[in-house]
Amino acid sequence: MRLKNIKGARGKVEVSSYVILEPNKYKGKYHELFNNNNPIRLEIGMGKGKFLIESAKKYPDINFLGIEKYDSVLIRAVEKLEELDLPNIKLIKADAFLIDTFFDKEIDLIYLNFSDPWPKKRHEKRRLTSLPFLEKYDYLFFKKPHIIMKTDNRHFFEYSIKSLTDYGYKINSISLDLYADEELLKDNIATEYEEKFHSKGSKIYKIDVYK
Repeated sequence: MRLKNIKGARGKVEVSSYVILEPNKYKGKYHELFNNNNPIRLEIGMGKGKFLIESAKKYPDINFLGIEKYDSVLIRAVEKLEELDLPNIKLIKADAFLIDTFFDKEIDLIYLNFSDPWPKKRHEKRRLTSLPFLEKYDYLFFKKPHIIMKTDNRHFFEYSIKSLTDYGYKINSISLDLYADEELLKDNIATEYEEKFHSKGSKIYKIDVYK
């Protein structure tokens, strides 16, 4: 799907106090950036920022980082944040493929929410739960690796379960229909895509894994 170009998005994104343009400069120093030693959670492919912003509001004692490559998507999160005062959130404008160069064992939890499934076999290495990315994540985690993933794509979900468990992750919890699981749903924060897909009757799949 071609992204719509939004006039002035790049300029607004690049001057926002919430946006980090050169994340490698903060490698090993993210706690200094937030000016505290609170846990840091990372959403890869944060889209328009609904999940990340609501998470930061709900958990003020946790720091949140989001990565998004495109200005035309990132601008929506920036616009929302400019109306708020959330010291525990920062946005990284960057390609997630370089993620292992941005951190030095500083992340407590990674969120993968409705990632692009890249269904063609030749694009497998672009999937955020493929082996190349799982190897990159090893450089991110502060202590115990911990990933929470949600998707509406059954084939991608099945692929991810195998990829994660083959890599040594253990399943903490799993749901084949999140909105039918009252226990998991009570603390759920929905993304924009999640609300859209759920409203159309699609099942939402979720898995929580650790090593």
